[in-house]
Amino acid sequence: MDPQRERIQADLRGLISGQVRCDDAFVQMYSTDGSIYQVAPLGVVRPRNAYDVQVAVKYAADNMLPIHARGAGTGLAGESLGPGLVMDFSQGMRRIVSVNHDHVVVQPGVVLGQLNRYLAGFGKQFAPDPATGGVTTVGSVVSLDASGSNWLRYGSARRHVRNLQIVLADGESFEAGRHPVTDDPYLDPVPRRRELVRRLAELIQREESVIRANQPKSWVNRCGYQLHDVLADGQLDLAKLIAGSEGTLALITQLSLAIEPIPKQRGLCLLFFDRLESAATAASEAKSLGVSACDLMDRRILSLARDLDPRYAQAIPREAEAMLLVEQQAEESSHVLETLQQVAMRWQRRRRLAFGFHLALSPDEYDLFRRLTRRVSPTLFRVQGSERPVPFIEDVAVPPDVLPEFLVKMQNVFKAWQITASFFAHAGHGQIHVRPFLDLTSTADVNKMPELATQLYEEVLAVGGTISGEHGCGLSRTWYVKRQTGALYDVLREVKRIFDPQNLLNPGKVVADVPQPLTKNLRLAEAESTDRPLTETQIADNPPKEKVDLHLVWRQLPQIEADSCNGCGRCRTMSPEMRMCPIFRYAPAEESSPRAKANLMRSVLQGELPASSLASEQLKEIADLCVNCHQCRLECPAEVDIPKLMIEAKSQYVVANGLDTTDWFLARLDSVSRWGARFGPIANWILHTRWTRWVLEKLTGLAQGRKLPRLQSTTFMRRADRNRLTRPARRTGGKVLYFVDVYANWYDTQLAESLVAIMQHHGIAVYVPAGQLQSGMARISLGDVERARKHAAKNVAILSEAVRQGYEIVCTEPSAALCLTQEYPSLLDDDDARLVAEHTTDACAYLWKMHEVGRLELDLRPINLTLGYHQPCHLRALDVGSPGESLLRLIPGLSVRRIERGCSGMAGTFGLRRDNYRASLRAGWGLISALRDPLIDLGTTECSACKIQMEQGTTKPTIHPLKMLALAYGLMPEIEALLTARGEELLVT
Repeated sequence: MDPQRERIQADLRGLISGQVRCDDAFVQMYSTDGSIYQVAPLGVVRPRNAYDVQVAVKYAADNMLPIHARGAGTGLAGESLGPGLVMDFSQGMRRIVSVNHDHVVVQPGVVLGQLNRYLAGFGKQFAPDPATGGVTTVGSVVSLDASGSNWLRYGSARRHVRNLQIVLADGESFEAGRHPVTDDPYLDPVPRRRELVRRLAELIQREESVIRANQPKSWVNRCGYQLHDVLADGQLDLAKLIAGSEGTLALITQLSLAIEPIPKQRGLCLLFFDRLESAATAASEAKSLGVSACDLMDRRILSLARDLDPRYAQAIPREAEAMLLVEQQAEESSHVLETLQQVAMRWQRRRRLAFGFHLALSPDEYDLFRRLTRRVSPTLFRVQGSERPVPFIEDVAVPPDVLPEFLVKMQNVFKAWQITASFFAHAGHGQIHVRPFLDLTSTADVNKMPELATQLYEEVLAVGGTISGEHGCGLSRTWYVKRQTGALYDVLREVKRIFDPQNLLNPGKVVADVPQPLTKNLRLAEAESTDRPLTETQIADNPPKEKVDLHLVWRQLPQIEADSCNGCGRCRTMSPEMRMCPIFRYAPAEESSPRAKANLMRSVLQGELPASSLASEQLKEIADLCVNCHQCRLECPAEVDIPKLMIEAKSQYVVANGLDTTDWFLARLDSVSRWGARFGPIANWILHTRWTRWVLEKLTGLAQGRKLPRLQSTTFMRRADRNRLTRPARRTGGKVLYFVDVYANWYDTQLAESLVAIMQHHGIAVYVPAGQLQSGMARISLGDVERARKHAAKNVAILSEAVRQGYEIVCTEPSAALCLTQEYPSLLDDDDARLVAEHTTDACAYLWKMHEVGRLELDLRPINLTLGYHQPCHLRALDVGSPGESLLRLIPGLSVRRIERGCSGMAGTFGLRRDNYRASLRAGWGLISALRDPLIDLGTTECSACKIQMEQGTTKPTIHPLKMLALAYGLMPEIEALLTARGEELLVT
């Protein structure tokens, strides 16, 4: 940390109660957002309240430090980036203060999606619906005047702003709403506000003709400050003026927003077109038809959508060149249906524009297709190759009636530059989100960007459009604001001077004396390879990077993997529709997000941070916030493998520093269990006695309060040896190799025996190799890669030979299956590891495949119970669906309730640590509380760690689906006896 940042951090920590971080890691995490830019700030301030904001702004003003407000950091134009102090409102200022019948009062860090889920309990909503609503903050929505698909019905955010609590550039605070233009202190008792309103009113009145003459004809406009409608009837609406100002005029510390009733009925009509121009022609009529939204998607996006979900593939014809997604909202379902049918009939039969349509009227189907509009842009990053969809001209808007011919002109611009582009449009109101595919490692492609933007913007302005419809100006478009606004630009500069004479609030955005060129401060990607020698000047400007000795097998450079993160922020979601990162959900800070981890690894691998920082405690603390659950890898639109990046980071630390006592203990649970089994009664007494657990916690860091399973008197491997399962079968036909995990071997031998009994019931031979070791998933997750590699090599040697003999590998522990399929190929660069990965599956998935081909016996006895099923994260990561749940549903009389409350919070060994115990319970509280429902008799899950967490907060046992299946087959009567002894009345016939 340089002396200036060190001084700023020390000064501000003594002044405010919130967090202040100026260290290298935080500077790098906040140097990027959802845009293509990178600017390292001096530091990060996370205020807890409005007072913190005032004090920090006063300090910044006294020291001439710029302030850059930031919410979720999802902006596409670099609005929240800058070289000063970033003020992150998303962690400490996210309270919903109050709700009234027509408005809500919130702090700026509240996530829009969370706000609307809360308001839904009152039958209300904050109506603007930007595509990033699941992660973006309300403060950002207002600061950018965001709108979204439903602009036709609800307009943009500034329409719904009632008043704002703001802090000016000198630290003074007051409420901004609609105020009289007066010098009378009785009409407005705040002197600074009176002066501000008076000066603004004088400016607007003086320049009224200029303001009117320079308004675009487009229905939406986010270029510059909106002055045309803030002064009326002797009153000036300060709140409306600040909305959309991108944090350049004032900082918002509290918002009062109008809310609307949630429409009782919603529906969608998907219309398919064989020509893009036909879709645009139809969309130009959307407003006159009274629909709520009309979005357009091009062929490339439709192709990606079909690959994304089979339900999209079924509904969207392959011959469709474009699709309009038309929405209607109303109080009566008949009104929704009638409107959508009229739209479909008009555009298909009367106008002959569309060749087909699909109605989505059920809530599930509505959510499915509406979700597509929120996944469109990030999903484009799944396209293979060095070219990526680059957001820098992505927010143009034109009058809807000229949209068809404008799309032709836009395509001609791209053709002239030989550039492929994809776009998604809120076509009903003429807004186009276009993404050219460019390679930012190519100088030629980077050099194209300014001229391409200039030509496209000339076409936009020629038809009366705007260069920004809702994403703001930021670093992408401020260079072009003067070109659009003309004579109005000087008026905008005067507005900025009135609010912020020292130019400290987000300087360089909206209006600037020296705006940043489009290609300055680009977040340049790492080139995959280069054959061109560097010149002496290039070598001087780009000194050799400190090489990182990689510990994992990488198919492509890890810096390329890290750079695939486009910063969209989807990993910050709290939506119940997505599992995503369990750690971020209970601790919503930037460093907890997968995006931050990709940022840090990219910074190290590209030389922005020294390679030695991977061995520092600071980066280890952030890396430890990844629990290797793989949910971000599944949910990430760009499919960035954050877990692998973090395993690499942890491994670098472990090689340099070794494991701490607790990690050393947890990485060797197999050895600990082996020694404990030798002294079974004594070990169980130690593990289940209060004072011995206290001692154990002090010695090993194992949480005293964590309920632990009991060691069995005889391990399953010993029983398998007695039953001759450790010898390969000589017969032909179905045969499986059972890879036994730590839990089934030492703690739940009944589970392993259930699997064997079920397989033998179906005539499948079971082989349990005596030489197999634990999978090593705990070691890998903790970064003990080198020791895990030795385990993997021994296991792969045994397992690959068995696969060649015709065995399929099955695991009763999803973590073990994931380790063999996902982690071993990253540890061992050989064909045997890949062979093992290809032939390994979860045991329930194996049985479900048997059912799908008609080979599973259905002689199941009824069991009259209600089970609460939790799907483990590692099972989801295997991408096999929910086979255990599906098998349970085959049992007559058994009722299965799926509990969708996200991660259990146990996260393997994470929840065993004393330091993580309370955090683990907070993360899993949704699951625990759901299990307490008196209508649920038992819990069920495939994961042993999830089972421990599920039994932590309830007296109900949690049982593996295989054990229930064995019970229903009548193969394991001891399971019935065990459950009956625990108070469960099993009605089995």
